Amino acid sequence: MVDTANGTEPSSFRDPSGSVFYRDGRVFRALDERGAEDWKRLSSTRFFGDMVADGRLIGTRDAPREVAEGLPVGSGELTAVVEHDRIPFISYPYEWTFGMLRSAAILQLEVLLAALDEGMTTKDGYAYNIQFRGDAPVFIDIGSFEAADAGGPWVGYRQFCQTMLYPLMVEAYLGIPFQRILRGHLEGIDSSDMRRLVGGSRLLKKGVLRHVVIHDLLASKVETSSQDTRKELASEGAGNDLARATASKLLDLVRSLTSPRAESVWAEYRTTCSYSDEDTEAKTRFVASVVAGVKPSLLFDLGCNDGSFSRLGARDAEQVVSVDFDALAVDNFFRDLRRSPGSGNILPLVLDLTDPSPARGWRGRERTAFFDRGRPDLVLALAVVHHLSIGANIPLAEVVDFLASTGEQLLVEFVEPHDPMARILLSNKPEGTHGDYRTDIFEKLLQERCEVVAAETLPGGSRRLFHAVPRS
Repeated sequence: MVDTANGTEPSSFRDPSGSVFYRDGRVFRALDERGAEDWKRLSSTRFFGDMVADGRLIGTRDAPREVAEGLPVGSGELTAVVEHDRIPFISYPYEWTFGMLRSAAILQLEVLLAALDEGMTTKDGYAYNIQFRGDAPVFIDIGSFEAADAGGPWVGYRQFCQTMLYPLMVEAYLGIPFQRILRGHLEGIDSSDMRRLVGGSRLLKKGVLRHVVIHDLLASKVETSSQDTRKELASEGAGNDLARATASKLLDLVRSLTSPRAESVWAEYRTTCSYSDEDTEAKTRFVASVVAGVKPSLLFDLGCNDGSFSRLGARDAEQVVSVDFDALAVDNFFRDLRRSPGSGNILPLVLDLTDPSPARGWRGRERTAFFDRGRPDLVLALAVVHHLSIGANIPLAEVVDFLASTGEQLLVEFVEPHDPMARILLSNKPEGTHGDYRTDIFEKLLQERCEVVAAETLPGGSRRLFHAVPRS
């Protein structure tokens, strides 16, 4: 687990001109001579101030050099230090929805276009340059900016295609969720692989010929490395002299992409589940009371579905991280958040609790495992236990152990076997398979691992809520 209070950010080692580190929970970046020159130029531009003000660029300012003394700084010597605003909770592209990845790609191109207008460019087009503050994307890699070279290509074009454009195309044109592909390979989808995926009639889809087929043909030539071929690549629109036009066309393409995945069993769960109005009112009162009493700095909503209880929790929590395995349900939630003012402290993510994001990258340190990125003060696990125990065949004791390990306090709902939603899951199982799935057993397991502060059975009689504090 990365020490984000005091330590060095493992994912920053690839930057030859800088190094991100933490001191007392604050985020700093140490810069060598070249990095310091790029920062000085960037901080004097108009677009930097404008984009920081509207939240699209991470707030950054000069800091004392002494705070970085003794730290390695890329491949050079310490010249300057800057401090960044802190992102409340780190997320990765393989946890984003289609709408989130598209909004991040749009921001990447908007930042590039704004930089080009003032004689700067970006060194890369990596999806990991973007984070989310609530539902709003923010560009965080200040070290990516440098003076534009009129004679060379935008070096970020290929990376942008691999980690942003191609994953969007995979879902938009093939109907395949991109999350597992990005999780499987952090560098995204190679142009040669993408070319094989979009053969036949899909070659006529918008952007495929130019950004997949031609790109792959030219990329294979560049690997043989002739200067003439590099000039050819620049003449095809990747050069800085045409970078603005290329970025504008990419922006138009990204904005036109939509996901065809319109149906999901769980996206309409709230309208088809077994809650009565009385159950909903009682559950809302219980949850609101617990959250108001805890006032968590960080709240996890596991199995958030349409986000109703995430919104409720956000009234008294500083930051809410809402996760669900159903990418469509989460994307619907994300779109609703984008349309709703005052919801900037809710971060919706795609996450399968039976297979959460692991540590990834070099030595397993570049991308931190989901549950190692922060310990919440309160965890909501509403209508989750039956999906894990019955749906995923995880022993009830394991489910309780897992929930008790995730946060400082827990608000969990147990759906009894005779509840219609539990009966649906049980109907697909051999009789007797989940004989231990009973309220008394669950409550005994919970009391062994936690102090139960409060409990309430909903009026319908088939669901029970528990507010518990795990024993240390």
